[in-house]
Amino acid sequence: MLTVAFVMLAEVLIFVPSIARFRADFLLMRLKEAQIAALAQLATPDTVSPELQMELLKTAAVFNVVLRRDEVRQLVLSSPLPSPIAATYDLRMAGPFQLIADAGMVLLEPENHVIRVIGNPVQEAGTLIEVTMESGPLRRAMVDYGLRILAISALISGITALLLFTAVRRLMVVPISRVVRHMQAYAEAPEDARLVIEPNAGVLELRLAEEALQSMQKQLTSALRQKERLAQLGTAVAKISHDLRNILTTAQLFTDRLENSADPAVARAAPKLVNSISRAVNLCEATLAFGKAEEAPPRLTRFALRRLVEDMVEGEGLLAGSLVNCLIDIPPGMIIRADSEQLHRVLTNLVRNASQAIMTTGKEGTIEISAAEADAEWWIKVGDSGPGLPAKAREHLFAAFQGGTRRGGTGLGLAIAAELVRGHGGRLLLDRSDEEGTEFSIHLPKQNDQTALG
Repeated sequence: MLTVAFVMLAEVLIFVPSIARFRADFLLMRLKEAQIAALAQLATPDTVSPELQMELLKTAAVFNVVLRRDEVRQLVLSSPLPSPIAATYDLRMAGPFQLIADAGMVLLEPENHVIRVIGNPVQEAGTLIEVTMESGPLRRAMVDYGLRILAISALISGITALLLFTAVRRLMVVPISRVVRHMQAYAEAPEDARLVIEPNAGVLELRLAEEALQSMQKQLTSALRQKERLAQLGTAVAKISHDLRNILTTAQLFTDRLENSADPAVARAAPKLVNSISRAVNLCEATLAFGKAEEAPPRLTRFALRRLVEDMVEGEGLLAGSLVNCLIDIPPGMIIRADSEQLHRVLTNLVRNASQAIMTTGKEGTIEISAAEADAEWWIKVGDSGPGLPAKAREHLFAAFQGGTRRGGTGLGLAIAAELVRGHGGRLLLDRSDEEGTEFSIHLPKQNDQTALG
């Protein structure tokens, strides 16, 4: 219907000048026929009877014919006028807009009037020809012509609309319907990779839309599989944490007795062992309490950062004289406010990754842990002299199961560390990673500390 309407609108824009041209041609034909009748009269003025003059005027469909030749205006043929002349039209200097306006006046005036028409004679038979005629036959001819034009326009519009509808349906509607069916089927089973759309549209824009939909569906299917894998992992971790907690609780009972040992070395190591086992028990209980792959909110307390780092380094076995040497550059009196257990886990993951990276080279290496504070935050940097991260690992560095930095790794360590830091309102960033080593930085905001003090 829109196609028909637009084609008809175009035809109307064509029809207006066309009907004006038809009127001008009609009047010029009357002038030409009247000129022929007038020339017949002038050629044999004595032999043309009044009856023949009336016949010539009737054939030309005019009342009077006036010719101007040699600056002389001559009434060649004449007959009585049924009514006074209502309008005069000069075709010699009429422009297109004037012709259109005159044609409109004729169509809008249903009554029959006597009009005067002036034009140029053909074959240079004079300087001017003027006739008087009725407007009724002109209007009827124009209406008949207009109806024929409108009928042809309607037929052309219908055929054009049918062809355009068929083309649009085949090129646009059918491919869009196919996309909709794929989306509906995919929505019912988004985990089924077989339902991902295969782009095959011929129209460029639809092809791009199908390719974008395919990319989105693949990402969503992958994300759903990832979520399912994380859910299964959460269930497995909960089960393991339950049994591991029981084992660690038993180990904790025996460890408590080591504090009373007469061996000085055992007595010195016992508190650290107790702290490590207590930390492991707390982690198991936190995992069981939450039961999902998310971390509990941090419990902020004040503590000395250097002491926490030293305990973590000693627990990882990074002592002087080993293949991996750890340097700590943290002011002894630096106090921060954070969840010590969670920060311990973050640093453990970073240091452990750095240590494993260095050991893969088979050469000695160094891990450096430094910290400082600014007006708005504390920052902790963990750098190593290892071989740097692979390019693939850097693309999804903090994504679970995707950012693994070594063969056989799960990629969970950095993902857990980033989540724990975000829980503090901070950021875990990769500052650099090249052939000279890798450096991560932890940024913890102070606003929580200021809020607590206020």
